[in-house]
Amino acid sequence: MSGFPLVLTNGRVLRSGAKQPERLDVAIGADGRIAALAPHIPAQTTARVVDLGGKLVVPGLVDAHQHLDKSRTRRLVENPSGTLTGASAGYRALAATATKSDIMARAERTLDHCLAHGTVAIRSHTNIETESDVRGVEALIEVRERCRDRLTLQVVAHLTSDAPRNLVASRRWLDAAVRAGVDVIGGVPQYADEPLAFLDLLFEFAERSGLPLDMHIDEHLDSGHILFDAVTERTLAHGMQGRVTAGHCCALSAVAPDIAERIIAGLAEAGIAVITLPAANLFLQGRDAERLAPRGLTRVRELLDSGVRVAAACDNIQDPFIPIGSGDLLEIARWTLVAGHLGLADLPLAFDMVSDFPAAIIGLGKDWGLQPGARADLLITDAADVDDLVATGAEDRTVLVAGRVVAGAL
Repeated sequence: MSGFPLVLTNGRVLRSGAKQPERLDVAIGADGRIAALAPHIPAQTTARVVDLGGKLVVPGLVDAHQHLDKSRTRRLVENPSGTLTGASAGYRALAATATKSDIMARAERTLDHCLAHGTVAIRSHTNIETESDVRGVEALIEVRERCRDRLTLQVVAHLTSDAPRNLVASRRWLDAAVRAGVDVIGGVPQYADEPLAFLDLLFEFAERSGLPLDMHIDEHLDSGHILFDAVTERTLAHGMQGRVTAGHCCALSAVAPDIAERIIAGLAEAGIAVITLPAANLFLQGRDAERLAPRGLTRVRELLDSGVRVAAACDNIQDPFIPIGSGDLLEIARWTLVAGHLGLADLPLAFDMVSDFPAAIIGLGKDWGLQPGARADLLITDAADVDDLVATGAEDRTVLVAGRVVAGAL
């Protein structure tokens, strides 16, 4: 072994696929990728050797669902009802005057906070509607290129608000977004006058462009208006198994158990992943309930038990959809465990929902994780183990992207 610019020694390393950390050295090559994992990697004159003193080393965290274009607008908008409808109306009032530079500045500030907490990859749903046009998409694509060396960012063309009710304009906007270089096709079918026609449009563009599809599906609690079956049918018909993601899926918690069981079986058969967003769902959903207000989350446990890949993500950060948020995915993992009624033994599962599961969902593949060949995107903390990392968090965090320190210090 020769020519490793950086060797991390004496760390407790959570190797990909392992349940518990091991005492391993990590060699990082000049290309920023993990070159070797071994109990002992001999020191070399060309390498910087850092003794981690027994700290925990895990892969960087992955946020599969954010809205960076809206981030940090809570002081600029109003949502007196605290509902999803109120939040959408509040942001639309701002969107018409939000400039590209303003969107970029707010997004980059949130990215900095996410990085500091250990997030190394984010998929951001970026509004396309009459007020925003594709301005937000263009802004986030520029942010993606600016931060390429610091963080992996995927931009979703997110047709929302009035866009799903205007199929002609939606087609024009999607054409522009694909030409601009978005990574994912998305939208909100429940806002459409003809939800099935809008779904067909999204699947058409995803299939034609070769891009994955990531939609907000049934972000409400009305069991009489659900689109799960339609999404499953189209995923199978278009041969897009494993390339479709359904965000929120709140209404799954409102249907009867036998109906939920059938829907979940369909999602599993079609390889549709689900993202649960506990912060926004807890804040926005069920405000009209007179007693025993629902939690608003999807059926996290049942989905996981049926083999559906489920991730937890931040969703909105300090905007009209939820006025709080730090960008800390470990905090989101804790919220998911509590609000999703997971168990005492599920701390490692909650960690998987902000690391391994979302990494697979957004297609990072072998480029992510603690394995030779993967990009050295790492989170190093003083936590005892993964259970402790979720349960307690970590006061001391160092984040590496491509083997370079982007937050904290070695």
